[in-house]
Amino acid sequence: MSVERVLFGEMPDGREVYEYIITNSNEYSAHVLTLGATLRSFYAEDKNGELRDVLLCFDNVKDCLELSDYQGVVVGPVCNRIGGAEIDIGGETYKLTANEKGITCLHSGGEMGLSLWKAIVTDSDSVEFSYVAADGSHGFPGEKTVKVIYRLTDDNALHISYEAVSTKDTYLNFTNHAYFNLNGYDSGDILSHKLMIDADRITEVDENSIPTGRNIDVSGTEFDFRAPRVIGEAIEGEHEQLCFTGGYDHNFCINSYDGSLRKIAVAEGDVSGIKMNVYTTLPGVQFYAGNFLKGIEGKNGKPMEKRSGFCLETQFYPDTPHHKDFPDCLYKAGEKYVSETVYQFEI
Repeated sequence: MSVERVLFGEMPDGREVYEYIITNSNEYSAHVLTLGATLRSFYAEDKNGELRDVLLCFDNVKDCLELSDYQGVVVGPVCNRIGGAEIDIGGETYKLTANEKGITCLHSGGEMGLSLWKAIVTDSDSVEFSYVAADGSHGFPGEKTVKVIYRLTDDNALHISYEAVSTKDTYLNFTNHAYFNLNGYDSGDILSHKLMIDADRITEVDENSIPTGRNIDVSGTEFDFRAPRVIGEAIEGEHEQLCFTGGYDHNFCINSYDGSLRKIAVAEGDVSGIKMNVYTTLPGVQFYAGNFLKGIEGKNGKPMEKRSGFCLETQFYPDTPHHKDFPDCLYKAGEKYVSETVYQFEI
């Protein structure tokens, strides 16, 4: 096991951005930037014994700042969407940044993905990234101290552990917005990938992708991934939910959620043979099929075309502050938020 630090580039104000490369004994490696604690690359072995980079992202700081659709960044303090761009805590209303259609707070305004994080090597297999979000930043109350630890083990598992504490009562819900293509970032669309998600229900959304408060049964629908299913098989189906979001972009409600670390999804590249097992302690996972990628230039000049990558963003449900029946993610001042997600790779 080893950790290497290399200079990646500079911010517009001259501050340096570093990339930390964690490599295990099998030569699998995770590449993480101090900009946004971004998971920029992950190299996994394919069925022919070749290492493939299975993440969409960028080659320079400028593109990370100007072109990003959240590729690989840590998103918080509240990931996903908050309808109406406001929350109520203890009878007080907080207005949030409305950065989607002028009516929705998406990914808390994206602050954490555009900011520099501090990093320290904590062991031969792990790096800890930390960031402090100011009280009132994008409208969220409390100064929030956040830590994210990336650890790569010899069973080819990338563990992402999150911790956060706020000085005021606030909502906390963190994820990583990695776009995966298990055939390689430069290999075309992901429609022939197979996917399994252990979820009987999805969170229904309206035409603005805001949850209605209902979680609907996937049985007999295009959303039934309880057995492995090819992603492209029904993505152009006529289900109203697919029409609202242009394809898959929904929270799947994990079965038998109890806060323990459990396997909740499996994805497999049809060409590479690379399989990714996903584990999390969280109650939901946003399956997003890259419907809104529009050909922006990524690594080695390769365009990120529509559906050239997919996301499995582990999370509390979107818009939780407005739905009392959703698993709660309101944390008291000084109360520690903790969660863990694991992406484990095999052939």
